[in-house]
Amino acid sequence: MGNALAVTEQTFDNEVLKSQVPVLVDFWAAWCGPCRAIAPTVEELGSEYAGKLKVVKVDVDENQDVSMRYGVQSIPTLLVFKDGQMVERLVGAYPKAAILSKVKPHIG
Repeated sequence: MGNALAVTEQTFDNEVLKSQVPVLVDFWAAWCGPCRAIAPTVEELGSEYAGKLKVVKVDVDENQDVSMRYGVQSIPTLLVFKDGQMVERLVGAYPKAAILSKVKPHIG
């Protein structure tokens, strides 16, 4: 995980809800093929928008409470948070252009 920070239930509020920049949260699991398929794209966004967008990953198997709090029922689920609020949701493996179309409006 080069550019995506691993976030747990203990660090979620600080890293995501209190972030000064928008946050793309990737809810994933190691056994999930589509999750592994979009992982390089998620990493790329982290480096391409460094300083403007924070990219984090939440392992749903290890962090079930935070996954349930945001209604994550299938993975991969990508959520965009801005100013502590969830503003976008993508469920499934999407190409980079589709992910960017949801993220870009929230980047300053």
